[in-house]
Amino acid sequence: MDSTTHPQASTAAAVERASRGWLPDRSLTQKASLNLLTRTLEHVAMVAVGLVINPLLVAGLGSYAFGLWQVLRQLCGYLSPASGRPTQALKWTVSTKQSSTDYDDKRRDVGSAVLVWLAFLPLLGTLGAMLVWLAPSWLDAPAEMHSTVRLAAAFSVATIIMASLVHVPRAVLTGENLAYKRMGLSAVLVLVGGGLTALALHLDLGLAGVAASPLITAVLTGVMFLLVVRRNVPWFGIARPARQAARRFLGLSTWFLVWRAVMQVMRASDLVLLGILLSLESVTTYSLTKHIPQTIIGLVSVIVTASTPGLGGIIGARKFRKATEVRSELMSLTWLTLVVVGVTVLLWNRSFVGLWVGSQHYAGAIPTLAIILMVSQFTLIRNDAAIIDLTLNLRNKVILGAIAAFLSLAAAGLAVKSFGMGITGLCLGFIAGRGVLSLAYPWMVGRILGIPATTQLARLGRPGLVGAGFLMAAYALHDEWLVSSWMELVAAIAATVALVLPLAFYGGVSGDLRPRFLGRLRSLVAQLPIR
Repeated sequence: MDSTTHPQASTAAAVERASRGWLPDRSLTQKASLNLLTRTLEHVAMVAVGLVINPLLVAGLGSYAFGLWQVLRQLCGYLSPASGRPTQALKWTVSTKQSSTDYDDKRRDVGSAVLVWLAFLPLLGTLGAMLVWLAPSWLDAPAEMHSTVRLAAAFSVATIIMASLVHVPRAVLTGENLAYKRMGLSAVLVLVGGGLTALALHLDLGLAGVAASPLITAVLTGVMFLLVVRRNVPWFGIARPARQAARRFLGLSTWFLVWRAVMQVMRASDLVLLGILLSLESVTTYSLTKHIPQTIIGLVSVIVTASTPGLGGIIGARKFRKATEVRSELMSLTWLTLVVVGVTVLLWNRSFVGLWVGSQHYAGAIPTLAIILMVSQFTLIRNDAAIIDLTLNLRNKVILGAIAAFLSLAAAGLAVKSFGMGITGLCLGFIAGRGVLSLAYPWMVGRILGIPATTQLARLGRPGLVGAGFLMAAYALHDEWLVSSWMELVAAIAATVALVLPLAFYGGVSGDLRPRFLGRLRSLVAQLPIR
């Protein structure tokens, strides 16, 4: 008899499927849509907080201290690889075991992550103490600010130490493709962090008060995520791992550690390099001009992050054709976002910066175009890097990344210092150095998924020409329009997006991808409501 006609048979079949790991509580598509909504809410909260807090920071700290704070944050960020990156290894390990019901094994993975954090804690503490002591001299801070800079650095180091531990529950949620279970919570915590920063400025606590806000937010985040994961992941806990398993996890964490160091150099050395070779005031101008393109293009990482756990399950099941389709859709959406954002920023970033913090902080059209190209290249690189992560085979990826990071620093430093090219030279130097990865990572992904290099190259021509055409047109028109009010700016941005989006979609997305792309979007939208 058909089990659908007998509740007991149906229940028994469901139990059997669940015992084999075949019964997700939601489809992969619905989980992806809910994860996307969760990450979008969090990203929107980050954008809102950045728009409100950055002008307050510039006004409350001053241009010099604001630039100093940006550089100090990047310096402290260099310490994060010394945490061992256990949560990154845990996330992708759990992701590849989503269908497994060996819960003891998963708890041992959590135990391995905690052991890695403890193992690296002395190194992180020692390096942190050195940074705290040397930060004033590295930043060439005036004598009266030495104590303040050291205290701010100490709070930042403590935040990094705490983050690796408190993010363990978050890593488990993401690895189990249940990130949507935290829907709204992450956004609220971002708003809380912004509120604490505003409170520190209101109380005139200066740089130290601003640096203490992320530490308090990290502790709150750890407590709240622990409650969420205990409610939604029944197996969550810590078990003592076997020596061999712990050694394997340590090796994987070490590769993620090195990769984090590489990423920190490629992504977070621009402010430090600019501050050393030019001035802290130039750092302020650069970071404020870069804020909007970097933040909005960050929406791409939201989409990729929401899709990656599900893609990990697909690759883990060796469904490479399906994985290739998902990658094509992600890359098309990435390209479309980059073009629309690039055109909009080129046309209206001058007006935005002028209304936001003052026109004196706008770097100019050519530096803005260079920033857009640099951020866009990095976004595409990061997409393929995330796919390589899912294989848990990071050696070649990390080695190539280290080479690219060295070349980026050398080229950017040469352009800024020797050729006096300022912000534009900084961006072009990073673009040149990262060119190694723009070629190598797609080739590596092609080998993983079975995509011939000729196929990938053939798909580049149309979107490349269309994207270049849009950016050239936007650059030619960037001086034609200026707006003098926020209402006019919002209307201008909306009109630009409404015009560019369909033109770029039908002009640059290939005909075979458009129906799949639209169908995927319709499916995601249809499944957003939580029943």
